[in-house]
Amino acid sequence: GNAAEAHPVGFKWAIEARNNNKARVVVVDPRFTRSAAMSDLYAPVRAGSDLAFLGGVINYLLTQNKIQTEYVRHYTNAPFIVGEAYQFNDGIFSGYDEAKRSYDPTSWAYEKGEDGFAKVDMTLEHPRSVFQILKKHYASYTPAMVSKVCGTKEADFLKVCEYIASTAGPDRTMTIMYALGWTQHSQGSEMIRTAAIMQLLLGNIG
Repeated sequence: GNAAEAHPVGFKWAIEARNNNKARVVVVDPRFTRSAAMSDLYAPVRAGSDLAFLGGVINYLLTQNKIQTEYVRHYTNAPFIVGEAYQFNDGIFSGYDEAKRSYDPTSWAYEKGEDGFAKVDMTLEHPRSVFQILKKHYASYTPAMVSKVCGTKEADFLKVCEYIASTAGPDRTMTIMYALGWTQHSQGSEMIRTAAIMQLLLGNIG
């Protein structure tokens, strides 16, 4: 999203934060826009490869343990244990009906205890906890894979990850100014949902 041109009033505050509060402005965009010209770091990306880029950031945060663990533990579903019927193989989740081209999400349900509530593991170590399933799901999104899919230099991608990871503590936060750059995309809902997962891992919600 090119906020400098599409949302100049909002972008003013990003620049204000950089000038007065040592914030960093990072632009990931296929085009070198006016926003990119005013950024601290510009990382070009292939059009349509946003999900791979975000997946790589999530993998980085998880493998480098750059998450706000207490927030994740207490305010997300990461500790919840998923039932044994759940599977993810060859890019397809369990419950897929090829003829109808739709999912029956019954197998995605949480495992329940005798009290009828979802079982949880506050250590986040259970192999069927949402946290461990998330780690497994994004394990293949390595910096090398992201660079190959997105066309972004690995060093630039890792610098973006480093900046994002620096907001995992309670003393820093970040926002994403995606504007209509994601909202109007054919995979916009998936992109915004993946960005929300990233922000939840960092505790940058609320």
